[in-house]
Amino acid sequence: MTYEILLAGFGGQGILFAGKLLAYCALFEGKEISWLPSYGPEMRGGKCNCSVCISDEPIGSPQVLEPDILIALNGPSFDAFMPAVKAGGKAFVDSSMVAQKTDRTDIETFYVPATQLSEDNNLAKGANIILLGKMLAETGIFSFETVRKALEKNTPASRAHTIDNNMRALQLGADYQA
Repeated sequence: MTYEILLAGFGGQGILFAGKLLAYCALFEGKEISWLPSYGPEMRGGKCNCSVCISDEPIGSPQVLEPDILIALNGPSFDAFMPAVKAGGKAFVDSSMVAQKTDRTDIETFYVPATQLSEDNNLAKGANIILLGKMLAETGIFSFETVRKALEKNTPASRAHTIDNNMRALQLGADYQA
């Protein structure tokens, strides 16, 4: 089993956090992992993406050029990375932030209004985790129990109150039906 995952959006949307969360999940399940962040010099609003490789075998390169799974939180990321998704892959798109639709028929694309869902459910900045929940529901890569362990390990004590909200966001994404 090998998954090459690319998460992309603007700085401040939680791209790196979501990628790190996946990496911690893989760690807890004894998988080989790589986590490679890429971002511009801007603090917020600049380009940001994160490559995550999860495998049962050693990983040759941490860079994901042809993802099996794409999570796109904005239009520029959709435009830049949708053509690179491997045939048979899956894309998870925040339709609140991305007006475009793909014409690709060789991949499965899930449009989830993640930003709107996060606002409607008082889960500030939860769009990244909502899309992660949808991705986990559609792929079965990790259980929610593993994600909770990863959240508990990856969340500083001062932010422990956010764990339950992140679990709610995961469930919102998992339950979303277009």
